[in-house]
Amino acid sequence: MKISEEEVRHVAKLSKLAFSDEDTKEFATTLSKIVDMVELLNEVDTTGVAITTTMADTVNVMREDVAIKGWNREELFKNVPETENGLIKVPAIIDEGGNA
Repeated sequence: MKISEEEVRHVAKLSKLAFSDEDTKEFATTLSKIVDMVELLNEVDTTGVAITTTMADTVNVMREDVAIKGWNREELFKNVPETENGLIKVPAIIDEGGNA
């Protein structure tokens, strides 16, 4: 399956990324090769092969879920430069989104 340069540009725009024409062409070629390799897996006969979800014999070790007393809010907020309505106020780091 061929991934076009236009598709790479579209996904880059949605991701708010910018690439040179050379990088876009290289990404399209590389992604096309990856998709082709994955599609080759559909040709493998897996009849009789057991389904595996992991290759390791690991077991989750879970701790007991025990409620503990939290910290004092006033103590936590004593070094906070600015608060509003009981929350820490920080500068905005995300733009308004625009028409992506």
